[in-house]
Amino acid sequence: MAFESGKIRNVAVVGHRGTGKTSLVEALLFQAGATNRLGTVESGSTVSDWDEDEQRRQMSLSASICHLEWQGRKINLIDTPGDAGFQGDAIAALRVVEGALFVVSAVMGVEVQTARHWARAEQAGLSRVVFVNMLDRERADFFRVLEGLREQLSDKCVAVHIPIGAEHELKGIVDLLHMQAYMDPQGERETAPTEIPAEVQAQVEEYREKLLDAVVETDEALMERYLEGQELSPEEVAKALKDAVTRGEVFPVACGVASKNLGTTALLDLLVEGVPSPAKKGAPISVDGGGTAAFVFKTIADPFAGRINVFRVLNGTLKGDSTIVNVRAHSKERLGQVLEVQGKEHAQVPDLGEGDIGAVAKLKETQTGDVLLDAERQIDVPQIGFPEPVMSFAVTPKSKGDEEKMAAGLRRLSEEDPTIQMRRDPQTGEQLLSGLSQMHVEVAVGRLKDRFNVEVDLHQPRVPYLETIRKEARAQGRYKKQTGGRGQFGDCHIVLEPLDGHQGYEFVDKIVGGVIPQSFRPAVNKGIQEAMQHGELAGAPVQGVRVVLVDGSYHTVDSSEMAFKIAGSLAFKSAYEKAEPVLLEPIMELEVTAPDEAVGAVNGDLNSRRGRLQGMEPRSGMTTIKAEVPMAEILTYSQALTSMTGGRGDYHMHFLRYEEVPSHIAQKVIDEAKKEKEEVKA
Repeated sequence: MAFESGKIRNVAVVGHRGTGKTSLVEALLFQAGATNRLGTVESGSTVSDWDEDEQRRQMSLSASICHLEWQGRKINLIDTPGDAGFQGDAIAALRVVEGALFVVSAVMGVEVQTARHWARAEQAGLSRVVFVNMLDRERADFFRVLEGLREQLSDKCVAVHIPIGAEHELKGIVDLLHMQAYMDPQGERETAPTEIPAEVQAQVEEYREKLLDAVVETDEALMERYLEGQELSPEEVAKALKDAVTRGEVFPVACGVASKNLGTTALLDLLVEGVPSPAKKGAPISVDGGGTAAFVFKTIADPFAGRINVFRVLNGTLKGDSTIVNVRAHSKERLGQVLEVQGKEHAQVPDLGEGDIGAVAKLKETQTGDVLLDAERQIDVPQIGFPEPVMSFAVTPKSKGDEEKMAAGLRRLSEEDPTIQMRRDPQTGEQLLSGLSQMHVEVAVGRLKDRFNVEVDLHQPRVPYLETIRKEARAQGRYKKQTGGRGQFGDCHIVLEPLDGHQGYEFVDKIVGGVIPQSFRPAVNKGIQEAMQHGELAGAPVQGVRVVLVDGSYHTVDSSEMAFKIAGSLAFKSAYEKAEPVLLEPIMELEVTAPDEAVGAVNGDLNSRRGRLQGMEPRSGMTTIKAEVPMAEILTYSQALTSMTGGRGDYHMHFLRYEEVPSHIAQKVIDEAKKEKEEVKA
């Protein structure tokens, strides 16, 4: 039976890599009785990290859907990857939930991905709860992290739980909302709460007062009673807190140790009491026209079950064995079984109600980002807003003849993860596999082998250099061939001129009279354009030139289109040599986010890569650095940035323009191109 939307909580579990998100999801499932044992990431036994690659690397590589029941409510949890290379799934998850559970390390505090996802959640108007994890680690400090949250994320962050003890002397946590304690269960299920130990009573009173101050500020009636000294019941405080969290006026901060199952009862209570239901908040994506609507936010490419689409029901009830309409494809899809998802397990259900999350297998055309309706109607299809890939590798199959299998497998993988892209570079002719990081691309290659039995090699892509000219030049192209019978004759004179900005190509016909018949002039243009595909410096395409056809001659019998095409090519090559040809390289606009303490190293490294700094913007312990850098210098930037920032740095880039390559570097590129050409000939 479908859950009413008022009894559903949808929560994306987000945060930086290594904060214990998967362990926390595992603990919540265990405490709620959805599982009968507490799995661990180290042993590969968690519900949400079920993929073999995830178990091998001991980290989440894609979002996993789980659910549990608590206090008569269904809580859908989306466990998302914390590594920046796999952030696409986290971005998609934040589009389909009412609440985000931010998991933060009690040692490291706020890290770069935490801050980025916080900004996304803010933009989406999501209710936010923070869980400070790993309180038992060395150098763990809940109160230092709490101050960091208030400084770096929002001063509306307020503790609803505090620890009893610290580091290896941690004994439990206090729930300030219900004024009760939970002692460390050591990996067993938490039992009933106990009285608050006397040793933390003073601290409890201090932080309880801070919590009440934050909550009553959002409720005038409660504020009056509080100021009059009246006692507020836990139920009243909980209701006011829920309303404040729904409106984004308070962000409750919980704490515990996921690996020991400490703090899960209080956190589950908080998710039920603090995160609004779909009925209260309304659909995160609005679809006009009523009826049933669902939004597909994730696709799983299963080599056995085929394509599995994971969706959020926006309106109405989605029923199995029905027909739905794919808005993008304008096609009808036959809906078979509707599935509830628990990690890799799928259970058939008759239907899923408004606000719920589920999956369906074997739809023909449906992919991530699609809207499914019960009937055809015109709507605006929402965009998830995936980031553009920042790193590309040239990819070739190890076995000849596997090109089609490779392309088909990578197509399937890009359906599962739209931030993985495959394209052919028209200039270099290479097949390029692009992703958000080197690991991101390597994982795709691993899945290609495991799922589709195709092995490939990765290597650095060629830089798409261009060539252009600095000055004007004039040349003649004359082609004459006599082989007995009809010969070949074409003759043309051209002027080659540079265009501003090194962009584009123009062909100007200034022939006066009939020295070259009108019918042969397009052939001259065609021959020139073919010659421009491989410049004489490094074999790169030529651009940024204007060709003016000024004179020529023809033979009434021997002239032909082919002859004038060859003449045009010869004229261009001759003029090009005289026009001071130069090599151009792509310049990228790079935006790096790095911890303040690493800014000096990052800037120094960018300078060594011929980068030009454009500005810096410090914010809450992190600095955004903007620079313009030649593409040739940042093909392997990801590894360098990871090393300089201890894995806390992040970057994205896009193409800006082409610029002339400095002569000493250009000569190296030209020499390498000539050497490669000679090796091919040999």
